[in-house]
Amino acid sequence: MLKEWRHRRAVQRVKPGDGRPLKRFRWWQMLTRALFHLRLMNDDGRPTVYAVDVKHQNASEGYVKAHLYLDGRHHAESKVPAVFPVLGGTVEVRTSGFGLRRCHYVTAEGAEHQLVPDPASAEGRRARLDRSHPALSRCVGFLSVIVLVIGLVLLILQLAEQVTRAPEGVAQYVGTFTSPIDLSAWANTVVGLATVAASTERALRLRYSRLLDGAAG
Repeated sequence: MLKEWRHRRAVQRVKPGDGRPLKRFRWWQMLTRALFHLRLMNDDGRPTVYAVDVKHQNASEGYVKAHLYLDGRHHAESKVPAVFPVLGGTVEVRTSGFGLRRCHYVTAEGAEHQLVPDPASAEGRRARLDRSHPALSRCVGFLSVIVLVIGLVLLILQLAEQVTRAPEGVAQYVGTFTSPIDLSAWANTVVGLATVAASTERALRLRYSRLLDGAAG
């Protein structure tokens, strides 16, 4: 029931578009913009092309907006998480601190299909690597998970040490814990940058784990 309520709220947030044309994706926008496409067929056999345009720089204002284009024209917009009614279903858009975590077409029957990233976007380039070099792509994805697991373990160890050493902590009940791994400030910075890079790589594939990527954020 909660999921249905959130879905209805997201649909109610959708505002009509102004009809402006969709701008081409430029290479310098790879870190600030995501662009995905969806091609559907009308009952009469004519194609209908949707595009979802998300500019991540809005996050500095406390929100991110998703824009829906229909056949190259601005059709609707909404703050994320967004749910856009489209032909035969809805397009659902969700973001994380590292990019998109969801951009899917959900049919009226409940089937889900991820939208196709624009070839010029960072997501499109990552998808091309997956098609052209699947073995390398799997290695990169596996490495991202390993980095996030290591970062999570280090975070847990540091938090446990801080909690048990607090003046009014839990040391009186469970004793003092000392982390077996003592990283310098420089090493902590490197680990932090590595976890951000790993979560960003996963976001390019619309992969998200609340435990791994959420901890990195």
